[in-house]
Amino acid sequence: MANKGKKLQEAAKLVEASKLYSAKEAIELAKKTSTVNFDATVEVAFRLGIDTRKNDQQIRGAVVLPNGTGKTQRVLVFAKGEKLKEAEAAGADYVGDTEYINKIQQGWFDFDVIVATPDMMGEVGKIGRVLGPKGLMPNPKTGTVTFDVTKAIEEIKAGKVEYRADKAGIIHAPIGKVSFEDDKLVENFLAVFDVVQKAKPAASKGVYMKSVNITTTMGPAVKVDAQSIK
Repeated sequence: MANKGKKLQEAAKLVEASKLYSAKEAIELAKKTSTVNFDATVEVAFRLGIDTRKNDQQIRGAVVLPNGTGKTQRVLVFAKGEKLKEAEAAGADYVGDTEYINKIQQGWFDFDVIVATPDMMGEVGKIGRVLGPKGLMPNPKTGTVTFDVTKAIEEIKAGKVEYRADKAGIIHAPIGKVSFEDDKLVENFLAVFDVVQKAKPAASKGVYMKSVNITTTMGPAVKVDAQSIK
C-alpha cells in the first residue's frame, strides 16, 4: 500500500491543482498519471448545484457511449413467454423469471445489469431491498424496465452506462479505459457531459455544474474547464 501511495503522490505532482484543463488535456493527463498495472477505468465526476433531497432535483438516467465502455456487461433479463425467446436471441446472458429471483435471494450476483419487462416488476420488487443498495434495481428512467428487451440488451452491450446523482449532488460515470485512444475517450466524455448538462432541473438555482473532474482507477483527479465545452 505504501508503494501505491508513493506512486499516487508522484503522479499528483504532474497535475496543477488550480488549473482547469480542456477535456482532451484532462484525458491525456489522467492516462499519463494512471498508477496501476492493469487497464484502468477512466471516469468523470460532476459536482452539481442541486438539492437531491427534493424530488424535483433528482437526476438519473442512462447514455450509450459512442465508443463503448471497454467492459463486457453480463445482462440478466426477467421476462415471460415470447419475451424470453426474444431476450435470448438478443444476446442476454441469463433469461428467466422466478428461478433467478430465488437465486438472487440465495446470494447469486454473477451479472452486471438487470432488464425486466413491466409485467415482471411485481416479482422483481420482492428483491428490491437486495438489488437497490447495489444499484441493480431495474428502472424505467434508465430503460431497463421495458417490453423492448432487444433494444435494451443491444444498448447495454454497446456501452450503455447509467448515471445518478448521489446525496451530495455528485454524478460518477465511466467513460472507457486507459487503453482507449484519446479521441474516443473525448467523444465518450462529451456524450455524458451533454446528457448531464441537459438534465439540469428547472428548480435548480445558481451554478449548476460546479466542477468536473476526470480520473482513473487509483489516479489523481484532473479538473476540466466546463465553460470551454461547447
